[in-house]
Amino acid sequence: MQYKWLNRNNNEDLIVFFNGWGMNETPVKHLEYGNFDVLMFFDYRNLNIDFKNFNFENYKNKYLISWSMGVYSANHFKDIFENFDKKIAINGTGRIVDDIYGIPKKIYKLTLDYLSDSSLERFKQNMFNKGSLNPEITITRAVEELKEELISIQQTKNDGEIKYDKVLISKNDRIIPVKNQINYWNTRVNYILVDSTHCLFREYKNWREIIC
Repeated sequence: MQYKWLNRNNNEDLIVFFNGWGMNETPVKHLEYGNFDVLMFFDYRNLNIDFKNFNFENYKNKYLISWSMGVYSANHFKDIFENFDKKIAINGTGRIVDDIYGIPKKIYKLTLDYLSDSSLERFKQNMFNKGSLNPEITITRAVEELKEELISIQQTKNDGEIKYDKVLISKNDRIIPVKNQINYWNTRVNYILVDSTHCLFREYKNWREIIC
């Protein structure tokens, strides 16, 4: 797992952002930081990382925002985020490869088997409404690395679930079926349906809007 500080100015408040599969910071690059330091995690080929290096205890207020496959991956660090002030999940579930609660197994296998530069372009388009303006989203890692990440996510078992305080589900999500997301969250927490797509960050101007 890799990380990158998107903003680090010794602010009192921290946002930890678990990104989606294959992504870098471009989906959220337009969001204004305000008074938040923002730490992004991505690349889930392995989950070897020492959170002691980040000194989370130095922050007055701490927030977790996880998106897509980041929702599943963040669960592996449930204890780290237990005392965070608020935890928000966006268009993801705790069972990422699942016919009822996540991406159907057949679809996941087809994505893995036929992953290529051209299929990645289709994947990016599917994060938005057909025909809508597509913000500049870049996937800079090699296809083989992205395949390794898909395999790792599929093989890694969660040993717990984060208790999220807020869940956003996009009505037009073409990556993770909306009904499966609803199936997963329906008995766990009240969710909010958003009139958007899988990559819904263009609906917001700043990070605070997502937290509130």
